[in-house]
Amino acid sequence: MKKHITLLGAMYIGFHIIWIFTGIIIYTALTGSGILSGDEEAMMILSFIGTVLSFYLFLIALPGIIGGIALIKMKSWGRIVVLILGFLNLLNIPIGTALGVYTIWVLMSDETIKILSDSKQPKKGKKSD
Repeated sequence: MKKHITLLGAMYIGFHIIWIFTGIIIYTALTGSGILSGDEEAMMILSFIGTVLSFYLFLIALPGIIGGIALIKMKSWGRIVVLILGFLNLLNIPIGTALGVYTIWVLMSDETIKILSDSKQPKKGKKSD
């Protein structure tokens, strides 16, 4: 099951990096089309819309990347973050739905819960501060 947890973390990082690239493309396209129009009002409006949309996409992508990294590092709190995102992804048809179903299957497994809860226990032979 550790392979599934690692794979799921990598999928969340990759999926949410796509959201960041989408934000960059939207910002560039809208701002660029405003500049190409030559109209000052169009430049302001399209730049504002591009900025707001790209910021929104960055904001959505951030928890997915952080949660994916936490899963790869086997942090127990990463399970909760990614599980919440998995339920939200069910609404993102079709790729998000598939990712959400896989997320729920992996992270609701008893073996996964045990693996991630063992990772927060201090290792034997090490001092606990």
